[in-house]
Amino acid sequence: MKKWFSYRWQSNYFRKSFLLILFITSIPGIISGIAIYTFGLSSTEKELRKVHVEEIDDRAQNIDTQFSYLEESLTYWAFDPSFNYQLITTDFVYEFQKTREIMQKLMILEGSQPLIGEVELFVETKEGPVLFTPYIEYIKDEKEQEGYHSLLKTSKNITWDHTEDFFQHTGYRNNLILTHQIPGVINNPFGAIVVTIDDKSLVRTLETLTPYSNGVTMLINEENELLLSTEGSSDKEFTKELINVFTNNNKMDRSFQMDWKDKTYSVSYGTFDRIGSKWTYISAAPISAITTPIITISKVILVASLIVLGLAFFLTWFASNRLYQPVKNLASSFTATSNLTSNGRKDEFKQIRDRLDSLTFESEQLEKRINHQIPQLRQNFLIQLTKGYLYDFDEDALRRRMENYRWKVHHHSFVLLDIQLTRGNEHLQRTYEDDSLIAFAMANIADDMTAKYLDQYTVLNQYDLTASLFLIIPDDMSNWSDQLNQLAEDIMTAINRILSSYVTITISSETTRIKDIPFLFEEIGRARRFRDFNNQNQILMLNEVEKEVKGQKLFYPFETEKEIIQSIRRGKINESEELIRQFFDELLHNSTKEVSVHAGIMQLYSTIQHEILLSGVDPVVLYKGRNMYEELSQLREMEWVVKWLIVQVIEPYITFLENNMNMEMKVIVEKVVSYLEEHYMEDISLESCAEYVDITPYALSKAFKKIHGVNFIDYLTTIRMDKAKELLLYTNMKINEISESVGYRHSYFNRIFKKHVGLPPSQYRKTRASSS
Repeated sequence: MKKWFSYRWQSNYFRKSFLLILFITSIPGIISGIAIYTFGLSSTEKELRKVHVEEIDDRAQNIDTQFSYLEESLTYWAFDPSFNYQLITTDFVYEFQKTREIMQKLMILEGSQPLIGEVELFVETKEGPVLFTPYIEYIKDEKEQEGYHSLLKTSKNITWDHTEDFFQHTGYRNNLILTHQIPGVINNPFGAIVVTIDDKSLVRTLETLTPYSNGVTMLINEENELLLSTEGSSDKEFTKELINVFTNNNKMDRSFQMDWKDKTYSVSYGTFDRIGSKWTYISAAPISAITTPIITISKVILVASLIVLGLAFFLTWFASNRLYQPVKNLASSFTATSNLTSNGRKDEFKQIRDRLDSLTFESEQLEKRINHQIPQLRQNFLIQLTKGYLYDFDEDALRRRMENYRWKVHHHSFVLLDIQLTRGNEHLQRTYEDDSLIAFAMANIADDMTAKYLDQYTVLNQYDLTASLFLIIPDDMSNWSDQLNQLAEDIMTAINRILSSYVTITISSETTRIKDIPFLFEEIGRARRFRDFNNQNQILMLNEVEKEVKGQKLFYPFETEKEIIQSIRRGKINESEELIRQFFDELLHNSTKEVSVHAGIMQLYSTIQHEILLSGVDPVVLYKGRNMYEELSQLREMEWVVKWLIVQVIEPYITFLENNMNMEMKVIVEKVVSYLEEHYMEDISLESCAEYVDITPYALSKAFKKIHGVNFIDYLTTIRMDKAKELLLYTNMKINEISESVGYRHSYFNRIFKKHVGLPPSQYRKTRASSS
């Protein structure tokens, strides 16, 4: 006892407390005990229930957000182009690449959310029902097919609510299953994505709704049927009793108390509005562990005060020890044990202060790390804002969110500055790696230049030779429009010097509302389409460029377009390239604005694609499913467009025609040759023969030349001349009769015969007759 007392006496705090309490009688203790017992207990229980409700509201909001994100993610995946009607006719064994792509997407979706347990894809194909788990298997059992077909019969595209047939025949044991019909919002779905919630992960998440240990949280549906519970026991007696009490509760208040096995629980509940169903979460937290010490302490103080009325010294010694214990525990949690057990006088508060200094230093280090991540968080916020993911947030919520990212938005306005590289011809041999490096350098240049003018800005690198500067301008900044123009000039000069590229900079209008920021991005996209198509530096303002093009008539060189199509039909690639350049010259001569030139480019590509379709070639197969319109829209310079049209569009088409024409055209040409040999004496033309075999005259002429090495008319003339020679030598027919029998008029026959043989018909007959 002496050693124990000596140890405490070394504490400055214990000594002061002991001497002070020594002079206090037990009367205040009695009053305190009664007050704590009568008023403190009920007040504490009420406050605990209030805290319970407030804490689970915040945590329930987080869980609700996770479910909403899961539903939005599943909807996004259901609209994925991979899940289209082509799956119905796909042979998943033969087209293994397609199968592998679907399996990879399912695995990505499965790993995108911690709440997701398994993701499966059900598809009704022509070969029969198919199930990706993510590995492919064909469903043979009719009952199991019925279960999965029930997913396609429901009127809701996405739902948590499913029929008994589904659970009974498909073997799912988990009640929490989210399904989405594919593809997207279609009246006749052919499949569904099935997402099973991981019970263990959801249990861990629900456990956060219980602020104290040994509590229970559960989910029930609208029929008060249990969906999930965090109670560990298999029979879940407490859960059943809790559901019964909740069902009988009048539900006028969101919190009530419940007694169970000598324990008092604070019960709070709320709802999750999910697609197709409504869930109720119930959280029961034990508060006996907190209220029991209050009752015990109050009784101890009351009894001790009555008994030791004359023993103030011992009461003081006891009270001082009780007061010192929390300080000791606090000091123990902040300082090392070796410091507490050292000999000599000790000051616990100094030790705590030293430890707090250490924690402050660690907090500063953590703050630095957070500051390092702030730019990326800001970029992600702007991307989410422009993509519409934050559409449901009101202005105040968005403002608070921006302030969380260390932005100062009060008394500030927002402006966008768009930077677009338009490189010269020396950069034609570019690669996507080059574009990424140049885009990175451009973003760094913009960052360095902007830092000289503004404190708050964010650079969004689009990695397609464009970048956007999100600028936050204070209201007290004078002549901000002039300063932005000067900033644009500085960025333009730096890019010209460092990257040797032209640049178009577009400045948006100003807004003070955060919800209008997406419209600034739309405005930027609209304004930069009015840039001059020629390679030169430009600074664009939306109002100014719209005035420039207002009332301007669209010009389109239709005649040159016809010549381009004719050259493509003849397979003349070099001629096509020259005509396309002429096409662009005529477009640019009328208007150099990108919006006008781009319209002409798209129209020309559409005409070429129309010609490809007329020839019986499928552009989707020819270009291997590439989005050619999107590729064309990314090209900003005339030379890039010309090369792209020749190399990516025209050359593959002509090569395809040449590779697939040989055998078919040989049969057609031989059919025409047989026709010529039988009808050479008639009035025959290239057009009539082309009509006879049902192809174009140009295609027949080209094929004839390629297969026989001579033109159509030369081949026909050779047949007629050979027959005329035979008649001249072996018959006594007159020359005019011979000419008619081989399909010529007499006067023309003499000329054509002499041209091909070298002698007139009469002289040819005499010469050959005399020689024989």
